[in-house]
Amino acid sequence: MLPSIFNDNLFDDFFDFPFYDDKADRKIQRKLYGHHAGNLMKTDIRELADGYELQMELPGYKKEEVQAALHKGYLTISAAKSAEETVEGKYLRRERYTGSCQRSFYVGEYLRQEDIRASFQNGILTLFVPKEDKTKTEEKKYITIA
Repeated sequence: MLPSIFNDNLFDDFFDFPFYDDKADRKIQRKLYGHHAGNLMKTDIRELADGYELQMELPGYKKEEVQAALHKGYLTISAAKSAEETVEGKYLRRERYTGSCQRSFYVGEYLRQEDIRASFQNGILTLFVPKEDKTKTEEKKYITIA
């Protein structure tokens, strides 16, 4: 049997190995990002007549901890939460997420940050992204969250 480097399925063979298990990938992700990090930033995207509406879950975050930026056609939403330093006692279990998370969506290079509307209410970030316009933007801009 020839190694898969001699035919077209070099990567296909790797995923067919009996020791490869996507559960191991999930374990690594949990180790790197925490058990609940996979549940962060779940997003619904709806197409409307004049644009797109994104609704992203950010439970436990305050408006000041959430940031949306537009750079080179990518809309990037990031949120950062630090651990509370003034807690007495020892934690027996800690499940609430602290740290930062980020997610990007390609929205087109011709949008400006003024075109995107954002609001944050009850742990839900809602963004309206209009359908592509043909005026190009170059620099990184931040979107105001109401």
